[in-house]
Amino acid sequence: METNKSILNELNDRTREVFRRVVEGYLDTGEPVGSRTLTRVMNEKISAATVRNVMQDLEYMGLLDSPHVSAGRVPTQQGLRMFVDGLLEVGDLASDDREKIDATIGNGGDVGVILDRIGSALSFATRGASLVLAPKHEAPIKHIEFVGLGHDRALVVLVFADGHVENRIFNPPPGQTPSSMREAANFLNSLMAGRTLSDLKTVVSREIEARKQQIDGLSRALVESGLAVWDGEGESYERLIVRGRSNLLDGEEADLDKIRVLFDDLERKRDIAEFLDLTEEGEGVRIFIGSENKLFSLSGSSLVVSPYMNADRKIIGAVGVIGPTRLNYGRIVPIVDYTAQLVGRMISDRR
Repeated sequence: METNKSILNELNDRTREVFRRVVEGYLDTGEPVGSRTLTRVMNEKISAATVRNVMQDLEYMGLLDSPHVSAGRVPTQQGLRMFVDGLLEVGDLASDDREKIDATIGNGGDVGVILDRIGSALSFATRGASLVLAPKHEAPIKHIEFVGLGHDRALVVLVFADGHVENRIFNPPPGQTPSSMREAANFLNSLMAGRTLSDLKTVVSREIEARKQQIDGLSRALVESGLAVWDGEGESYERLIVRGRSNLLDGEEADLDKIRVLFDDLERKRDIAEFLDLTEEGEGVRIFIGSENKLFSLSGSSLVVSPYMNADRKIIGAVGVIGPTRLNYGRIVPIVDYTAQLVGRMISDRR
């Protein structure tokens, strides 16, 4: 970021304006911006030939690119990054966008239902795909039950003290019997005593070691595999709400190959546990462009993401918008920022 700012500071006013107008024109239309177009909007009256020379300099610096012979220019990923870091003008949140997002809270429902509505409103407002990472449910657990669904599938039912119920399907270790499932559930229920999932996770391993003689090997394996499901990929998959995939197909210039890769990533939630990690450097909106976006880098997409916090100022989830690099960053940043703050307040008020 500092390198980009230093490059930007070294540009003279004319070069900076040409660069800014090329990027803004590209973000607005998705088309390369030509020299003749720029001569009509530049603050300074200059010839098309002069504009072409400036654009060639910017191309040499790696900030612009010409996708076709004799065409206009488009920003490179480095150019977009520099624009976002140094020239992006973030507007105020439009009142109609605020009203649409506020309405998702006003209709009531449990947190999962509200977050689903928020994801839909976010994708509608931004015309991108929305990502909402729901918080872990941290109420104390009242009861756990294992239910066999076949030789290689089982269901674990978690009943929380606040009445919330979660069902998770997973692949248990081979050889499980109704008896071993009952024993595993009894073992875990004996450790509950008002503990949350996070608390239970730290206690179980210690208790399994201390009570090896009291718990059957099959039951022990089931408990351990159950813990992996509760704390691993399965939970992250369930926590991530994706809405508005179809928005990514809009527009004649949609790169269908890249969109297909992105759809595959969203379906598999590839490395989705890292989604929250993107926000760990602190409060506020962050923008990841193209290959900077480690979750969806193969599709060359951009991600605008912000964490949300609970009443204790702890990051517990995130909201974001993903789409082509030609996002309207100035409009989307305040929408994502406001949505994250709204979700944080909702979660805090429900404590």
